[in-house]
Amino acid sequence: MPSRRTVLAAGAGLTTALATALPLGGTAHAGADRRLRALISRMSLEEKVGQVFVTRVYGHSATAPDPADADANLAELGVRTAAELIARYRVGGIIYFTWAHNTRDPLRIADLSNGVQRASLGLPRGLPVLISTDQEHGAVARVGRPATLFPGAMAIGAGGSRSDARTLGRVAGAELRAMGVRQDYSPVVDVNVNPANPVIGVRSFGADPQAVAELAAAEIRGYRAAGVAATAKHFPGHGDTAVDSHYGFPVITHTREVWEALDAVPFRAAIAAGVDSIMTAHILVPALDDSGDPATLSRPIVTGLLRERLGYDGVVVTDALDMAGVRTKYGDDRVPVLALRAGVDQLLNPPRLDVAWNAVLRAVRDGELTEARLEESVLRILRLKDRLGLLADPYVDRDRVGRAVGTRAHLATADRIAGRTTTLLVNEGPVLPLSPRTHRRLLVVGADPASPSGTTGPPTGVLAAALTERGFTAAALSTGTAPSAAVIARAVTAAGDADAVVVATYNVTATSPQKTLVERLLATGRPVVAVAVRNPYDVAQLPSVRAYLASYSWTDVELRAAARVIAGALEPRGRLPVPVRRADDPARVLYPIGHGLSW
Repeated sequence: MPSRRTVLAAGAGLTTALATALPLGGTAHAGADRRLRALISRMSLEEKVGQVFVTRVYGHSATAPDPADADANLAELGVRTAAELIARYRVGGIIYFTWAHNTRDPLRIADLSNGVQRASLGLPRGLPVLISTDQEHGAVARVGRPATLFPGAMAIGAGGSRSDARTLGRVAGAELRAMGVRQDYSPVVDVNVNPANPVIGVRSFGADPQAVAELAAAEIRGYRAAGVAATAKHFPGHGDTAVDSHYGFPVITHTREVWEALDAVPFRAAIAAGVDSIMTAHILVPALDDSGDPATLSRPIVTGLLRERLGYDGVVVTDALDMAGVRTKYGDDRVPVLALRAGVDQLLNPPRLDVAWNAVLRAVRDGELTEARLEESVLRILRLKDRLGLLADPYVDRDRVGRAVGTRAHLATADRIAGRTTTLLVNEGPVLPLSPRTHRRLLVVGADPASPSGTTGPPTGVLAAALTERGFTAAALSTGTAPSAAVIARAVTAAGDADAVVVATYNVTATSPQKTLVERLLATGRPVVAVAVRNPYDVAQLPSVRAYLASYSWTDVELRAAARVIAGALEPRGRLPVPVRRADDPARVLYPIGHGLSW
């Protein structure tokens, strides 16, 4: 591995003074800016264009990926390895994905990160690469076991502790940094006011803008303390939509006044907390820009609102450019150019890197984009790399990975935080807590959605194992999110041999077969405990259930906490961070924000 001195020499002779920590949120000391501008002046136009791109690449190695990953790179990117990708396009950032086989285990992640940096720094005027990922925790996490996985945002919202949010950021950030990941696309600061939201939901801290703002700011400060760039997303606010921008083009009908009072509040708090980057949303907000352009491509939104009105001068990154929401109006060659014209800095994961990269290069050469405008973004990106220490030492020590990632202390911290999030919504009788003395034999049934990255799964198995550890004899029977009549009959028969039934529900709707399953189980006369393992809104669809918990996600850490509550080893402390409305009359609130029972 090159020494620190070699790294600095490869970075165009930068001195250690260049790596002086810069203030969060973007504004640099004048002296550091002068040195960064001098660095930019020595870059070719192609190198400047490369700095604004953040792309995927397949494989666990920068130079020797598995043959299938090399083939995937060749098909999608025109190169076989990350090293070839960096040499051709001089990209400023790479994003890690599970499906791209970048995150197999912490040591391999660290090796990949070091390989990426060696490939870039070995080039003339080579610069460190800003490596990023989506590690939100809960439903979205790219790095799994043995790394520490925390409860997701809505669970943290249910816990309501700013200290826990900050701890999450600090610990999660420390683990990412140890693996060479310096930019996390988290936290989600959207205010989830639409129960039908298919893309945000439990990824949000809740429906109260002030509570979202406080928890997001705390988490950002935790990441800051760990030396990792947090990213507030998705500007100007994706919390009130029934369309997923991965597959469609959402329209937000908020007035400007509603936006100021609701959506803007957490972004203002994030900026005040020193957030390093903000991600745009591929949504249409006519009250903010009536041109028909998505926010990602809107100069009135990115420059007018975010830069000028909110005063943000840090890095602005697009949401992934392969999503349908940004591709419905313009071609893939126009989208990156329009995004830069709108005021963004980083272009994330275009579907065709060659098309996007050449389009930006051509736009500068043709005068549609000035080179000065491009350099503004490059300067912000270099400021961020400098503040994160990448210009001083971009490498990680693989010998420290095991001492920093998934440690016993970190795992215990995640369990303690999760224990403060489980919410008891209903407990008539009371049914809970259950005791092995009176209800030893438990049947655990219900939905088993694919587990978030790196968790044990399936949820019914995790719950059954956790309850068995508490002295019960628990058997798991997966019935899925859409159980057939035969599966329901099998579950009902199995319930006859149990003293009580625990059923995991997942996004129950009015016509969901999960309702039939639960109603048939209730008809057996056995005590039934339901656990909403994603959206807490499930409880409104099943009013006959006498004991209902919300765990807000189906990761191991949250399911173990729910099991401890069921067994009475923990008192439920979570409180709803969103209102639950009646299924038969959505205008009426069934359980308000703040609802939650205890023993």
